Amino acid sequence: MPKAKTRFVCNNCGSVYPKWTGRCDNCGEWNTLTEEVVEGGNSAVAKSARSGSVLKPQSIGTITDEKLSVRLTTGLNELDDVLGGGILPGGVMLLAGQPGIGKSTLLLQVASHVALSQPVLYISGEESAHQVKLRAVRLGADTNEQLDFIASTSADDIAATIRAGAYRVIIIDSIQTLSLNEITSAPGTVSQITNSSNVIIRAAKTAGAAVILVGHVTKEGSIAGPKVLEHLVDVVLQFEGDRYGGFKIVRAAKNRYGSTTETAIFEMGEDGLKVVDNPSAALLAERQNADGSVVLATMEGTRPLLVEIQALVNPTNFGYPKRTASGFDLNRLNLLIAVLERRTKLNLSDKDIFINVVGGLRLSDPAADLAVCMAIASAAAERRLDDKTVVFGEVGLGGEVRSVTAAPRRVAEAKKLGFSHSIGPAGSKKEVSTPVTTLRQALIDYLK
Repeated sequence: MPKAKTRFVCNNCGSVYPKWTGRCDNCGEWNTLTEEVVEGGNSAVAKSARSGSVLKPQSIGTITDEKLSVRLTTGLNELDDVLGGGILPGGVMLLAGQPGIGKSTLLLQVASHVALSQPVLYISGEESAHQVKLRAVRLGADTNEQLDFIASTSADDIAATIRAGAYRVIIIDSIQTLSLNEITSAPGTVSQITNSSNVIIRAAKTAGAAVILVGHVTKEGSIAGPKVLEHLVDVVLQFEGDRYGGFKIVRAAKNRYGSTTETAIFEMGEDGLKVVDNPSAALLAERQNADGSVVLATMEGTRPLLVEIQALVNPTNFGYPKRTASGFDLNRLNLLIAVLERRTKLNLSDKDIFINVVGGLRLSDPAADLAVCMAIASAAAERRLDDKTVVFGEVGLGGEVRSVTAAPRRVAEAKKLGFSHSIGPAGSKKEVSTPVTTLRQALIDYLK
């Protein structure tokens, strides 16, 4: 028999090397290469050239869409909106988030609601039956007769169970714990995740069952394992937020059957995750109008949201000033500080600057630029902004305030909560009450 060929695959990024090296040249991680046996080699390509049969196509108009017509509701209206109307039969969903953020709690709540009308199977590769039972009792899901449980890490057995067709929804927690018997590498490696996912996805498409996979994340926040995992599934959901408190946000990074602009905002309670009906009011409930405090009208997907931006500016005690941001990109903060120094008369080169987004949210909206700049200027000059004023707008390198999307919805949300003034770009002068064209104008005219 010919000698078996081996290769080394990086567990972090999936790069392949002919021999072992201590450091992956692609992602820069150390000691992540795992040895794998290459089955067949070029002989498999040669066999495939002589095998196979001619496929019989069908007209696309004759394809029935019965499976796509009826979706299963999750019991959480906002989560249904993120999914595009509910759980799609035959679809495969990947839910990823930080450890302890509430992925298992959310999915057990969804399983309990779906099991009221459809048989559901919850498969855990991380927790025992007793651990899951404790969570089910806390959530009130232990009395549902159509909710079954299995503790298994065998992808072969799970795929066979899915193909049996006894369940409409299968939840697997998590994909990184599964392994195929034919592959010798450890669970969580690139080969195991890729092949286990393929086997389960094929079984789900064959049986017409919806499968929800739980995915781990790396320390950088990206989904652990090969990038091909995100390409294989139909929906990729990101579960974000602070696991110790604050709001938790579910957003769709990929959705083949719906929009990727919707978001669902939850709050963890004793009996599970609850939808936050009015997150803007909750975020501003304890606000005190001091210098360095500015209310931002931002967007989470298609939902307008009012968030408090806090800034603290102190003289530095060391030779190099410190800049820290919580919930805001640090590189963007450094850029805005440079614009403030260059386009206004503020001197921030000897100041420590701290930015905080209240509520544990993380902002990626460009419209937060003007609010952050005004909060820094307010803290540095010890001047306040009017108590009933919201701010939004993108700041360019020239100090100009640029237009942003969904300005009418931002202003409408502010009016609902009793705000009477809005400072925004001049391009939205039909919506905002006080349009501004430059950052300098905004600071001079509206900081009292």
